Amino acid sequence: MPSYYGLGLGRIAGDVTVIQEGKSQKVGLVIQNITTFISGFVLAFVKGWKMTLVLLSALPLLAAVGALMTRFVTQNTSGGQGAYASAGGVADEVLSSIKTVYAFGSQKREILRYNANLDVAQRAGVKRSIFEGLGLGLMMMIVYFTYALGFWYGSRLIFDHTMTSEQVLNVIISLMLGAMSLGTASPYMSSISSAQGAAAKVYEIIERQSRIDPSADEGRRIDYSNPAKSLQGYIEFQDVSFTYPCRPDVPILKNFSLQVKPGQTVALVGSSGSGKSTCVQLLERFYDPTKGTVSIDGIDLKEFNIKDLRRSIGLEGQEPVLFGTKVEQACKLANAHDFISALPDRYDTLVGEKGALLSGGQKQRIAIARALIKNPRILLLHEATSALDTESEGIVQDALDKAARDKTTIVIAHRLSTIKNADLIVVMQQGTTVESGTHSELIAQEGVYAGLVRTQELRNLMNMHRY
Repeated sequence: MPSYYGLGLGRIAGDVTVIQEGKSQKVGLVIQNITTFISGFVLAFVKGWKMTLVLLSALPLLAAVGALMTRFVTQNTSGGQGAYASAGGVADEVLSSIKTVYAFGSQKREILRYNANLDVAQRAGVKRSIFEGLGLGLMMMIVYFTYALGFWYGSRLIFDHTMTSEQVLNVIISLMLGAMSLGTASPYMSSISSAQGAAAKVYEIIERQSRIDPSADEGRRIDYSNPAKSLQGYIEFQDVSFTYPCRPDVPILKNFSLQVKPGQTVALVGSSGSGKSTCVQLLERFYDPTKGTVSIDGIDLKEFNIKDLRRSIGLEGQEPVLFGTKVEQACKLANAHDFISALPDRYDTLVGEKGALLSGGQKQRIAIARALIKNPRILLLHEATSALDTESEGIVQDALDKAARDKTTIVIAHRLSTIKNADLIVVMQQGTTVESGTHSELIAQEGVYAGLVRTQELRNLMNMHRY
């Protein structure tokens, strides 16, 4: 299954191209040809209304065939664009992780996965072409039968002296010009039908309403210039249960409860999948809990204005993400000033797309500085020193300890040596709390945390002897 990002990008790019093809000059050409068609039939009515009415008996058949063709073309265009979007998602996923693909030698597998989506698109395209060909063929067949009917009925009218040969020819030529214009417009109408099918999917994405709208102006405002509207930083998870929308059958948090006092530093520890990262995402209100409440200062997060809430929280993620702008907001607080000063353009250096021109440790330090620069009331540190060497880790950890003073801080860490000074350490397993206390208290309990510490110390010792 390709990534949702790549799938959505492929869907929009492909559909917009189809819309552009269907809505550019083709709309004007369709209007021109339909106008010619109507003009021809009006002229035919003026010259001989009886004969024109007989020939118009073919219009219901033309309309029925055109409607069926439009319906099938629209359906298969939508299916084909969906398959192209999936193929684009696979391509985006593979190209963004090309080193991993080569490392595992899975080039052929990924090519097969890409081709499988293209096969679906090809089948949809073949069906569309068949329906277009059959539809246009039937329409032209009806037109030619109408010509034959016109010549036969016109000759009868001439023999009966109801119309002159000149009038009959005027009617037939007018109708032929109108019918030819309609035939010319048919392929353009097919493109417009394809564009309508593509536009329906694009508008479905555009008009989709998120249950958590980050651009909404509603909600309780946070204003630090007004003590009554500022945050103190008291965080509480109360009987929180949560499942991700894409995996509703897999519970991540189960009746999880936690209280973090203002200015306190709390570390969340546990194996992968225990729910640590989910707690951070719930605090940022990327998701709402399935059950229970997450609150700050006793106020449910759902009541806050989302923009104000997120401005009040400094987040440093597990994988540092930088935008392709200048290094302007880094500071000594994250041990970043020295290496920035050594860059060719110092603070004006472009970091490249996603920080590609910097090392992992440099990106991490700038990302930490970005989290600290706005002086947030709440800090969320998700493996904030994971990409640093031992020397930088110690310096940055000291900086983080200083920055965390007077701030409510939640730390997620696999390097347990970085959380020894935390006011509270919470050990999580399968979405619940199994132990909590200070470092010394948990070591004395000889429980899960003590086992994790010993395992990590043993691993570090083995690595030292190895090198």
